[in-house]
Amino acid sequence: MSPLPATIVRRRSVIAPSRLPGGLHPVLAALYAARGVGSPDELEYSLGNLLPPRQLKGIGRAVAVLRDAVVHDSSILIVGDFDADGATSTALAMRALRMMGAARVDYLVPNRFEYGYGLTPEIVAVAARRQPDLIITVDNGISSVDGVNAAGDLGIAVLITDHHLPGERLPDAAAIVNPNQPGDTFPSKHLAGVGVVFYLMMALRARLREEGWFARRGIAEPKLAQLLDLVALGTVADVVPLDYNNRILVAQGLARIRGGHCCAGIQALIELAGRRREQLVAADLGYAVGPRLNAAGRLDDMALGIECLLADTAAGARELAERLDGLNRERRAIEQGMKGEALAIVDELRMEESAELPVGLCLFSENWHQGVIGILASRIKERLHRPVIAFAPGEGEEIKGSARSVPGLHIRDTLDAVAATHPELLRRFGGHAMAAGLTLHRDHLESFRRAFDREVRRHLSPEDLYGRIHSDGELPAAHLNLELAELLRRGGPWGQGFPEPLFDGVFEVVRWRVVGERHLKLVLRPPLEELQLDAIAFNSSIRQWPEEAARVEVAYRLAVNEYRERRSLQLILEHVRPL
Repeated sequence: MSPLPATIVRRRSVIAPSRLPGGLHPVLAALYAARGVGSPDELEYSLGNLLPPRQLKGIGRAVAVLRDAVVHDSSILIVGDFDADGATSTALAMRALRMMGAARVDYLVPNRFEYGYGLTPEIVAVAARRQPDLIITVDNGISSVDGVNAAGDLGIAVLITDHHLPGERLPDAAAIVNPNQPGDTFPSKHLAGVGVVFYLMMALRARLREEGWFARRGIAEPKLAQLLDLVALGTVADVVPLDYNNRILVAQGLARIRGGHCCAGIQALIELAGRRREQLVAADLGYAVGPRLNAAGRLDDMALGIECLLADTAAGARELAERLDGLNRERRAIEQGMKGEALAIVDELRMEESAELPVGLCLFSENWHQGVIGILASRIKERLHRPVIAFAPGEGEEIKGSARSVPGLHIRDTLDAVAATHPELLRRFGGHAMAAGLTLHRDHLESFRRAFDREVRRHLSPEDLYGRIHSDGELPAAHLNLELAELLRRGGPWGQGFPEPLFDGVFEVVRWRVVGERHLKLVLRPPLEELQLDAIAFNSSIRQWPEEAARVEVAYRLAVNEYRERRSLQLILEHVRPL
């Protein structure tokens, strides 16, 4: 395939916001309309507008199982996942069950380096040492057929809460709550794992209230809304689409955080991330708080992150958050080193193959860290606009890979096709459309590389290898101001499926310089205007930046820059091309 331009900018269709309130700023009204908001009701984020729990398939049976465990003082063990969604799900379940009077509740989170993902027979054996009567999976379990069977053989009931897509066969669990299981009619299929747990706890509270449990035990009826900070963090960090139901959950959680009603662990993580709690938005959860929590699962043990979220004192939370912050700095350093190695491998491939890279790219180094290869695959995918699998050494002769895809290629189905035609290559794999994990013998890497590239080429055309940025169009100079930036910041929550506003245009370059060795800082001016705007392109490739560049095409977000108590407008450049 011939070389192609790295990125193209496409503008979203302009839709008239005819049914939205007339008092909305015209830019904000147009943004909402372009994102499918058709009525004022869809901008009302009160808890009363949440979908009711009863619409979830299996919720009645799950509540019955959990109610019996609470009322009969059974031993409950929560088995979580080692990412931010799993950590917040675990912490929420622990806090909610304790609030409802469960006296014997504990958690177990598999270490990714020892046990891998989910309720495996191996993790069931570890769980059995604690002699639980009931295991509750959070953010996992829908594919754990063997693990549930192993628990059943030991006389341990399993209640599954999950949001991932199921396989052909469901586990033989006591109950399953998952909006994506067959036959479920819950309208929002995008609940994160923490959202599913929150719904289960709402339904359990309603059942216990009806039975007079709280009154009999002298327990104050739990205010589950106080757990919405955890729901917001897990939902945003897991990058699930922010449909209307999820936007309610995130908006309510953010409101609690801004009002100072979040748990001590989230407060400590916000402070260490250098964010102001009162001004926090969804992007801060995704880019500042979430990575610090995720660092525990990537480099160490997610139990550290869960303990931070369960801490009840500011001092205890701060100590744990500082350890998470240190792990995140270590993760960033490892990631930068791995990224440099990966780009060197890519340069070698270009030289070896006359500048034609594989369309499906597989990269491996003996030095790479298993917990960071997912981030590495994402970074290289963003740079090269093609599916990438990054591999690191596993146990013995195994290597473990983390795959990231581009629009137009379902990566899990691609691996399935490779496994069907080359059954000897893949030992294990799983995932979804845009991300997947896999394990193979290191001797099979070269054969897998060729098979993967052939399969990817069957599905992607040369045009699919363009990076694509979807813009909301061009802003007139009169709208390039701090007031609109503040309005857009408050107009969310923005996120996956409800994207943060992004604009494009051509600007004159007043001056530019490199800061922090890899960030491009510019002062831009709209054509024929006196207005000068500060702009920055983070982690920009600046090696080929032409000294004489006088005009640029950019795609940008309006952001509020805070420095020494001063707030000013700044353009965050997602794309910049010298003209």
